[in-house]
Amino acid sequence: MASPELIAPHGGRLVQRTGAAAVATPPAVTITLTERQQCDWEMIAIGAMSPLEGFMGEADYHSVCDHLKLRDGTLWPMPITCAVGAAVASPVALGAKVAIQDDAGRLLGYMTVSEKYKHDKRKQAAKAFGTEDSAHPGVKVLMEEGDICLAGKIDVVTPRHAPMFADHRLTPAQTRAEFQKRGWHTVVAFQTRNPIHRAHEYITKCAQEIVDGLLIHPLMGATKEGDIPAEVRMKCYEALIKNYYHPDHTMLSVMPAAMRYAGPREALLHAILRQNYGCSHIIIGRDHAGVGTYYGTYDAQQMFDRIPPGALRITPLKFENTAWSKKAGGMVSDKTFPDIEGDKVVLSGTKVREMLTRGERPPAEFTRPEIADILIEAMRKP
Repeated sequence: MASPELIAPHGGRLVQRTGAAAVATPPAVTITLTERQQCDWEMIAIGAMSPLEGFMGEADYHSVCDHLKLRDGTLWPMPITCAVGAAVASPVALGAKVAIQDDAGRLLGYMTVSEKYKHDKRKQAAKAFGTEDSAHPGVKVLMEEGDICLAGKIDVVTPRHAPMFADHRLTPAQTRAEFQKRGWHTVVAFQTRNPIHRAHEYITKCAQEIVDGLLIHPLMGATKEGDIPAEVRMKCYEALIKNYYHPDHTMLSVMPAAMRYAGPREALLHAILRQNYGCSHIIIGRDHAGVGTYYGTYDAQQMFDRIPPGALRITPLKFENTAWSKKAGGMVSDKTFPDIEGDKVVLSGTKVREMLTRGERPPAEFTRPEIADILIEAMRKP
């Protein structure tokens, strides 16, 4: 029996930039990547950001900001840049190869610099994030970056040194191979940067009913201060999948992308990335990739309605706000059950943190007890 045909990568092919060897004579210039740039480096290297082969040039940069597409017309919502200080950029000659290292001084590979251009941070903030407010975590990171962007294809010696969760850190080629091994043709991705509570569990299982498999695909790259640590989240995912999901139709893999908190545009980026990983569908819930009150509840879902037909092959599955209804005795959404005052079990993040800090489990209708216990234990550690 032939293996099922999976969705094509964004742009038609998976980029492969790994496999380079360290050169005997190091280049004259070495660039140290920031935490977010290291995440982008890894994502480009493994093909997760296909069709990108390196950091964006100026024409692509402005086209993405202004028109949500690369200069060749390919849909792309967020600039992917290697921004450095002027002093670092000054000695770099166009056409030269520079060494790329992480913040611990370890070699990652090389970039052949094709362009140097101004990093228009205010424009990028306004266009990509919809705000220039430095209190926005994504804007804050952007404004702290350098003023000059270096563009060029990368040649990767290693995507990442000593990566976390190596056993679950599957590349797009590996997830695609695993989907085919399992006989999955249609796969839905669930993007998360938090532990999965009952509302999340409900929408993932609704989605499972219409596809062959579910990829729980937590983002494990750079996140903002105050987000739950990656190690704690991973324990929560493993416990939940072990106890409450069908193993033949559920898979866990981590995605090493950085979180940008860019709301609608980042939702499009998350969809593109998951298409590259081989997913045919992606769950887009309320305030996907949002933060604070910068974006409307369903802005991310509406963004998918505004892109040209055929620009994206992966299908968004749009879910309403969901919660446990005491009257219905189960999970409901704003679409499936009327809103009755005081009926739904809804807790604020602040309330949940207060309960966990006191060693109290939130109601079982809000989160599974196994997950609550992991979070309580994490809160107790200094």
